[in-house]
Amino acid sequence: MAVEKAVKGVGDAQQRGPDPEPEPEPEAEASTFAELGICKELVDACDAMGWKQPTKIQAGAIPHALQGRDVIGLGQTGSGKTGAFALPIIQALLEHRQPFFACVMSPTRELAIQIAEQFEALGSAIGLVCSVLVGGVDRMQQVLSIAKRPHIVVGTPGRLLDHLKDTKGFSLTKVKYLVLDEADKLLNLEFKESLDDILKVIPKERRTYLFSATMTKKVSKLQRACLRNPVKVEVSSKYSTVDTLKQEWYFVPADYKDCYLVHVLNELPGGMIMIFVRTCESTRLLALTLRNLGFKALSISGQMSQDKRLGALNKFKAKDFNILICTDVASRGLDIQGVDVVINYDIPMNSKDYVHRVGRTARAGQSGYAVSLVNQYEGQWFKMIEQLLGFEIPDRKVDADEIMILREHISDSRRIALTKLKEDGGHKKRRKVEDDDEEEEQAPRGHRKPKSFKKSTRR
Repeated sequence: MAVEKAVKGVGDAQQRGPDPEPEPEPEAEASTFAELGICKELVDACDAMGWKQPTKIQAGAIPHALQGRDVIGLGQTGSGKTGAFALPIIQALLEHRQPFFACVMSPTRELAIQIAEQFEALGSAIGLVCSVLVGGVDRMQQVLSIAKRPHIVVGTPGRLLDHLKDTKGFSLTKVKYLVLDEADKLLNLEFKESLDDILKVIPKERRTYLFSATMTKKVSKLQRACLRNPVKVEVSSKYSTVDTLKQEWYFVPADYKDCYLVHVLNELPGGMIMIFVRTCESTRLLALTLRNLGFKALSISGQMSQDKRLGALNKFKAKDFNILICTDVASRGLDIQGVDVVINYDIPMNSKDYVHRVGRTARAGQSGYAVSLVNQYEGQWFKMIEQLLGFEIPDRKVDADEIMILREHISDSRRIALTKLKEDGGHKKRRKVEDDDEEEEQAPRGHRKPKSFKKSTRR
């Protein structure tokens, strides 16, 4: 209720008018970016990035955006929403170059950095300058970045507001475009006050793009507060997964979940795999356990510093490690090319988080595989996921005796991992633990590993 009142107050202050009736999505007949009205410089940039044809949400949103309309974009994760707002903004910038031309807000640091990278790649030929304002990074570096008077500012609400209050000469009073990406997440209580304060200082005469996975009640209220006569482009009217994603699940006794995980990994040698767990502590324990078994695994979680998180992501993207173990901090918006498999080691309690997790694979028309390890205590949560999706996910049968062969070796590996965590002080000495990660990735000499139980990929 507090969020709704605050957003309503912003709407009254900005006098955006009554709730509009969004227009239906136009027929997306264009098969190239040029047919959508994108200029040649940006078509060439799309080609350089491997974007050969627009996605559905891009084909639906870009023509309206180029006509100067406010846009609400609703689409599945991995549907190409970033391109849908970045291309019209850069094309408008080509016609009216000015600093602080657009402001993009996202709920996570990693997503903000990724958005900035796409802006910079698309605008590299025209000298586009982008500044990223997120927490966990030295503020003085960001002040220097702001001093360069960037065209595009991308940030999380908290750090963006900090700079608006404290950084001399930084203002968004001349902003022409505002983008709220992953708007449903931005409306969580942790962002409410910062978002309200930022909206109050941004000019009323602007173009606004709101992108979200679905039109929740809070997103609908934000629409009335921020957008003027918007057109709604809807790729999916509910939470759903793409057709190119194969989904399965195993019923797993809770005490032997690690055994089933190793079985699944052995069935998928060499693939790019993301494993989702519930807690930050679990990411590190599981990564150490798998490394002791010979797998190339590393972890990422909200307890790590921003530099460490980015370092882990870059190692995974570069395929130095093919297994990334993470919490839901990595489930929204991140576009990591080539992820083959998503494994739900822990079933999310919020059904919608499942959709965001599995959306890390099968992106932009590619195929993918998602498998969930469901123990006897998680069955109800998994049923809720199936109810949200509107269909039953097929289960996968496996010989339990074959799985139990792995038990002794995995228990040894887990024991060694727990010993290592205890020696490092666990989360109480988190900074030291993070600094030790690189040494562990090279197989620490201070601990005798059990025999590797990773199957060879040689034939």
